[in-house]
Amino acid sequence: MKAYIFDLDGVLVFTDKYHFKAWKMIADKLGIDFDEEKNNRLRGVSRMESLDIILEGSTKKFSSEEKEDLATQKNEYYKQLLENMTPKDVSDDVRSTLKELKDRGHKLAIGSSSKNTKFILNKVDLMDYFDAISDGTNISRSKPDPEVFEKAAEFLGEEPKNCIVVEDAYAGVDAGKAAGMAVVGIGDAASYDKADYSIKEFNELLE
Repeated sequence: MKAYIFDLDGVLVFTDKYHFKAWKMIADKLGIDFDEEKNNRLRGVSRMESLDIILEGSTKKFSSEEKEDLATQKNEYYKQLLENMTPKDVSDDVRSTLKELKDRGHKLAIGSSSKNTKFILNKVDLMDYFDAISDGTNISRSKPDPEVFEKAAEFLGEEPKNCIVVEDAYAGVDAGKAAGMAVVGIGDAASYDKADYSIKEFNELLE
């Protein structure tokens, strides 16, 4: 494979706790029950889709404008929490593996549905490792649609068959396969039978 395309959250960094806290602030404001179990349903899906899942717990019907306002509020809460991130939030294992992959001549890209991708990469000092970034700012459809990975390959100038995706979510694995790419499952996705490869530790990519 010539290129590796990485999901961000759950693969390179872990911001689940910040997403949970931000969504909890919105849910609490609306008087909606929101717990870790419901939070797990939000993994790998877009902000608006996540909001719809949370609003299932409300009897009120929300207009498109109200939903947009709530999603914006959630993102502001989330970005305030992300200010706490530092380069220490990236493991030495991740940094050394990314460096080795680059030294071996592979192109590296990000394929994330998050519109905060660049903000996070700058906070944790990972931006310089990547040749291209495809994120929520350049796509109209979130995973499991393959658009984010197709765009990443396009930005890299590589055919999908030359790319391998690294994902921790089932929806991300489905998106990678739909894009015609090989997929490595890590974390929750390590047990997903649609993944071509399964790893427990990030440095296993070097094998």
